[in-house]
Amino acid sequence: MKVRRWLILPALLAVLVGLLAVWGLMRQEGDRRLADWREPQLGAVALDRNGALLRVFPVDAGRWRMDVALADVDPRFLSMLLAWEDRRFEGHSGIDWLAIGRAAWQSVRHGRIVSGGSTLTMQVARMVRGLPTGSMTAKLEQAVVALALERRFTKDEIASLYLRLAPYGGPVEGIRAASLAWFGKEPRRLTAGEAALLVALPQAPERFRPDLYPDRAERARNRVLARMAELEVLSQAEADRAMREPIPRQRRAMPMMAAHLTDRLRRDNPGQMLYRLTIDAGLQARLEDYARRESANLPGTAGLALMVGDYRTGEVVAQVGSADMFDRTRQGYVDLTRARRSPGSTLKPLIYGLAFERGVAHPESLVDDRPTSFAGYRPQNFDHGYEGVMTVRRALQLSRNLPAVELLRAVGPSRLIQRMRRAGATPELGSNSLPGLAIGLGGLGISLEDLLRLYGGLANGGLAMPLSYEEGPRQGGHRMLSQAAAWYVTSVLAGAPTTASGPPGSLAYKTGTSYGYRDAWSLGYDGRYVAGVWVGRPDGVPVPGLVGQDAALPLLKGVFSRLGGAERLPGPPPGILAAGNARLPSHMRKVGTVAGRLQPADAPQIVYPPAGARIELAPGASGAPLALKVRGGRPPFTWYVGGRPALSGVFGREAAYPLASAGFADISVVDSEGVAASTSVFVDQPVETQADAQTGRGVVEADGGPVEVRDSGHH
Repeated sequence: MKVRRWLILPALLAVLVGLLAVWGLMRQEGDRRLADWREPQLGAVALDRNGALLRVFPVDAGRWRMDVALADVDPRFLSMLLAWEDRRFEGHSGIDWLAIGRAAWQSVRHGRIVSGGSTLTMQVARMVRGLPTGSMTAKLEQAVVALALERRFTKDEIASLYLRLAPYGGPVEGIRAASLAWFGKEPRRLTAGEAALLVALPQAPERFRPDLYPDRAERARNRVLARMAELEVLSQAEADRAMREPIPRQRRAMPMMAAHLTDRLRRDNPGQMLYRLTIDAGLQARLEDYARRESANLPGTAGLALMVGDYRTGEVVAQVGSADMFDRTRQGYVDLTRARRSPGSTLKPLIYGLAFERGVAHPESLVDDRPTSFAGYRPQNFDHGYEGVMTVRRALQLSRNLPAVELLRAVGPSRLIQRMRRAGATPELGSNSLPGLAIGLGGLGISLEDLLRLYGGLANGGLAMPLSYEEGPRQGGHRMLSQAAAWYVTSVLAGAPTTASGPPGSLAYKTGTSYGYRDAWSLGYDGRYVAGVWVGRPDGVPVPGLVGQDAALPLLKGVFSRLGGAERLPGPPPGILAAGNARLPSHMRKVGTVAGRLQPADAPQIVYPPAGARIELAPGASGAPLALKVRGGRPPFTWYVGGRPALSGVFGREAAYPLASAGFADISVVDSEGVAASTSVFVDQPVETQADAQTGRGVVEADGGPVEVRDSGHH
């Protein structure tokens, strides 16, 4: 007996040495298996200006895995997780020997596995190493790696790894992705039922998937809740209420707002993990929903794009490149905010602004809207009609083409391009190395993004701020127009009747339609925001009847309504000349002269009636006929009276037109080459019918139909 007792001490020492050797080997093996440790790959995210989630990028063949900190998770979830998975997490070194012993005893007693002995650290080891479950060999490796993890990381770091890597069914990994996928929200605030489901799912993520097996998911959740009530993590009343919460029946799509913009930023900065954007998530969501609904009402495969920016800072607060990025029939994958298209009439405000700045014109100046050839360039109005003499203000408000070209000729196309580039725009002139007059009516390529820059400059008193999409230091702006010139344009676009009255409302806007009905535009701004809308087919195919006024302007107004209502435009700056035409300087009362326009040697000339003549006409039964004679030019001729077509297809050089009212009459003739001549006369005492005498107008037949002739009173 004494001998046996003497042998006990060496045996114990041998066992101790053996255990220490095994422990040392386990440490070495654990360190070896973590030698190639790399942080788990996480998906990049884009946040809005307030830190709200805009978009998540997947990792590893479409898996959703996101970074998350303990502070970003509901504390109740953390308490429930530790109570369910690892109650002694804070005290063990990776292996909970008590839990292993308990699990072994229960297995022997019941003849089956009743509970596991894995710690939270061992589960992290399994996720990191990609180990299987239910294998003793895998359990041993988990234990070895867990010990190494505990030596290498703090408890908070290990818990954070679990929150990033835990499987939640399908491609969803980590608490943050799971909360977004199953509940559509961040895990900062979870209900007791939501937290319990997220505790249960990692045990058997595919067997408990709520979208596939909602009954299993509910039972697993309720087991967690019942255990939490037993452990007094929850009260029984809380647990009972949580058990009545509905189980989500489908997995939600991951946030993907501002898809075109975030794709672009990802391409430009592929290694960046966090993008902090100037976008407002709430506004972006409202406008994306608005774009999807309105796109369904567009003809054929037409699409749309829209942008909103704060013109005082240049920050873009919403950008919708297409209504649906995945709609291949409408080529939704194309970012139409950056596509260069013909701008139609949308550059006219800048042309007028340059004219105001250079003293060529004033909003109350008079300008001709009549057929004109500019050294062989013969533009027409959109409606193919002419209004005659009108104020510059009205010419811009009605978007007349001839006055715009006249003003562009005066300020120079090169200057227009230079000011556009100064504002940060990059117009595309195509094969034309030098800009011509046609650019004023849409003869170049420009993007919605660039137009937003230009209109933002108009809104900001002529100071164009660089557009920005990401948070960070801001650059200073560039002077595109003088402050006074920009305000003149604003007063016109806002619908003011005169300069003296100022802007009557809160929204200044302009529409545009490109040649062939390929593009419809509307740009506008209020006291804070500038917005733009484009409508058309991405492939540039014409859409019959697509007009900016009808297709794009209602969408623009819808955008501003979703901004919370337009803010009032600012008042006039110092130096504004608030005067009617009669009080303007003499050189500004009338823009341009017909004589100043380049005409060919055989251009038509109106021989009769002579300019400035006072004509008394003989009475007639249906009106007083006015004789018309032209010299030069090439027939057939088209005659205009009061800016409206009167006689067309006239091959003779003499014609007669029955006038129905007295007063000043503006008369023009255009030959077959598009070269024009004009005159103005006073007609005395024409014959009027009783009805005409009351209304001051008459109706005559021309071009196969009635033409209304108004008194063109002298201004």
